[in-house]
Amino acid sequence: MAKNRNDDFVTEITPKSEDFSRWYTDVVRKAELADYSPVKGCMVIRPYGYALWENARDLLDARIKATGHMNAYFPLFIPESLLKKEAEHVEGFAPEVAWVTHGGSNELEERLAVRPTSEAIICSMYSKWVQSWRDLPLLINQWGNVVRWEKVTRFFLRTTEFLWQEGHTAHATAEEAQEETLKMLGVYKDFLEEDLGIPVITGIKTEKEKFAGADRTYAVEALMSDGRALQAGTSHNLGQNFAKAFDIQFEDKNQEIQYAWSTSWGMTTRTIGALVMTHGDDNGLRLPPRVAPYHVVIVPIKAGNYEEEVLPAARELEELLRTAGLRVYLDDREEYTPGWKYNEWEMRGVPLRAEIGPRDVKNKQTVLVRRDTRDKTFVPIDHVPGAAATLLDDIQTSMLSTARDFMETNTHPVKDFDKFREIMSGPRGFLKANWCGDRDLEVEIQQETSATIRCLLPDEEPTGPCFYSGKPAKHVAIFAKAY
Repeated sequence: MAKNRNDDFVTEITPKSEDFSRWYTDVVRKAELADYSPVKGCMVIRPYGYALWENARDLLDARIKATGHMNAYFPLFIPESLLKKEAEHVEGFAPEVAWVTHGGSNELEERLAVRPTSEAIICSMYSKWVQSWRDLPLLINQWGNVVRWEKVTRFFLRTTEFLWQEGHTAHATAEEAQEETLKMLGVYKDFLEEDLGIPVITGIKTEKEKFAGADRTYAVEALMSDGRALQAGTSHNLGQNFAKAFDIQFEDKNQEIQYAWSTSWGMTTRTIGALVMTHGDDNGLRLPPRVAPYHVVIVPIKAGNYEEEVLPAARELEELLRTAGLRVYLDDREEYTPGWKYNEWEMRGVPLRAEIGPRDVKNKQTVLVRRDTRDKTFVPIDHVPGAAATLLDDIQTSMLSTARDFMETNTHPVKDFDKFREIMSGPRGFLKANWCGDRDLEVEIQQETSATIRCLLPDEEPTGPCFYSGKPAKHVAIFAKAY
């Protein structure tokens, strides 16, 4: 942490209501999640931001492994000939691909793509590994980085290079592939809601919005606190498209040669941006305890017999909390006042602050302050670990509940385009409407309002005509302006 920042660094955050985009950038930079880099479009994830990502990553990794998947790693570079094997896939990513043309001073015989996604390189290996039905299902996940040459970038939400996980699986039947696709969609939903406190809507993408080369794409869609949607993860049923392109064949139980059925699914560091925009307020971050770099920050009050009594008591409290398995930081820096530290750690979103001063030492207690509500609780020192754990559980639950209330309040059923246009030009949010499924009209609506179909709700049947065309509706759709 920097040692010479002034008070303005902590207090000057643009209010969300004044300029949401600037507020977001202020919070990311001043909470030291990330910073600009010398490489245009790329960010540096700072230690506090990376700790947040590591905690989220580890929780998601455990969920992925619990479903039977194993981690592996594949090359960052993809030969152009491999990338071109699946034509629709190549066309979908062509504008974003970065190419390596030279190794040192020598021109390469074949260009290498810096992976925008790994279907091509992984499928080329699966064609070697899959020979029999006994080799299936093949359930592999990869943690790594990808590069997509974005024209407009923003911290975590859209950067030229970003971190992610991408799962790639191969199956013996279409039914198994579909089951896998929906299973991983459920894993993402549970992770976002239970670990990150971000409520989501799940559904299927339209043909216009689906992943290039997929039969079907499913998505988890979150609503940010400015009324815009954020696609937080996707799960793709690839059918046999990539198996046929890369010759992934196997001998089935009847000794007949079949093409495998495959899936891919991914989630990225944009989930950190989703955390900021879902839970943050005018004072900075508010972090769900399950992923917060620190559960508790201890601020000793420099007064009275500080060196002999207060500081040793703060260190004992630190040890109590750490022994209880909590992530804790003792802020004993002498160059900053307690008030300055309160502001800083509030900006950084630490769920609980423990204050301890001469009076607290005398009374054998500490003061626990919640970041989400700012409620204070006086707790005997010996009871702090249990009380902190209970409060952290309540904070986690409360943050999801608050975010869910916001999403439900800002999900608007609409039956006509006038109302649709009015909401999109005002408060925004999720707009739920009957939809005829016409792709040309989907483009027309986007051109007129900037709203896109975030997903179709497969479990809901339309009860009236299409809100836009008046034609018979085929789907119930969720529209929104999105990041």
